[in-house]
Amino acid sequence: MNSKAIKQRIDSIDALRGLVIILMLLDHARERFFYNQPVADPMVLESTEPGLFWSRFAAHFCAPVFVFLTGLSAWLYQQKHEGSVKLTREFLWKRGLFLVLLEITVINFSWFGAYETLYLQVIWAIGLCMIALGACVGLPGRTLFALGLLIVAGHNALDFITLNPGEWGYTLWTVLHDRGFILKTEALSIKASYPLLPWIGVILLGYAAGPLYSKSFNPKRRARWLLSLATTCFISFLLLRGFNIYGETQVWTEQGNLAANIRAIFNVTKYPPSLNFVQITFAGMFVMLYLMERFQGHWTTILTSFGGAPMFFYIVHLYVLLVLYKLALFVFGTPGPGYLSLPNIYWIWLMTAALAALLYKPTQWFNQHKRSSTQAWIKYL
Repeated sequence: MNSKAIKQRIDSIDALRGLVIILMLLDHARERFFYNQPVADPMVLESTEPGLFWSRFAAHFCAPVFVFLTGLSAWLYQQKHEGSVKLTREFLWKRGLFLVLLEITVINFSWFGAYETLYLQVIWAIGLCMIALGACVGLPGRTLFALGLLIVAGHNALDFITLNPGEWGYTLWTVLHDRGFILKTEALSIKASYPLLPWIGVILLGYAAGPLYSKSFNPKRRARWLLSLATTCFISFLLLRGFNIYGETQVWTEQGNLAANIRAIFNVTKYPPSLNFVQITFAGMFVMLYLMERFQGHWTTILTSFGGAPMFFYIVHLYVLLVLYKLALFVFGTPGPGYLSLPNIYWIWLMTAALAALLYKPTQWFNQHKRSSTQAWIKYL
């Protein structure tokens, strides 16, 4: 494979990260400026208009892509360092602990401007997944693939296990599978919002997929693999979800028309991510990986700038949204019955486009600075 092909391969991964970062921005703008219409998980179809439904569904792709590509990137890191398990494990453990620290300090404060409740969310989950992957990197790739597949496909069989606060194993099970409060006092509450177990399966699958992006893997062959994986995920989703066989906590029912039926089928559970959730998001992920390698252009260059500095963008955009909301409250005041909100979801789309344009240059600058800097801590962002 020539150097140009290698560069395109890396750019396609960063471009996909960039795309889901913009989708994440859309969802966080919704949570900040459209929370007068909160969405449940799964969504309540009767009270969720189509525009809001598909906006939230688009955001479903963010966490699976981030976690899967984290595993894939760990495999690439290991190859870059001559297959060293030791260096890869150290990298994953250090980076994972750093992400956990960010989650409970800088990131958590950005949501509410206070520490009254500590929410352990996606960055916490990615950090712990990296630590778990670090413990597993010495195992054969096929073993990691089988283990990841077993976890992702099998964890829904454990849905019947429910534990109440005070029962033995409650805290561990809440962290691994059932989101909820693991501490609740007057001074501080801690809520595990991203059940960890399924995401460990996702990061293992990402690592196991690493050989698809080895220097010796032919790009045309990789394209066929990506399309085959997308097709397999989508067809298996249609079979398991369409016939309510397995892989989702909430069965779908007839809604009266085709559009509503499609929403019902795609209304899958994120907390914890059900098998059907992973199937449909993986299908989209593999298609986009194919497209972003197959069709390079200005649009992928823009996305690559976002995807090359994901943590920088993540932190900055949360604080920008926090400041904007505080300013809006100062100007317009707090509405009596609820949250300060934009008129409809389409305003959120416009706001997302404006914020993406505003943050493009700073993110591009930091991406370039990070690549040229010799300071180790900058690499963590």
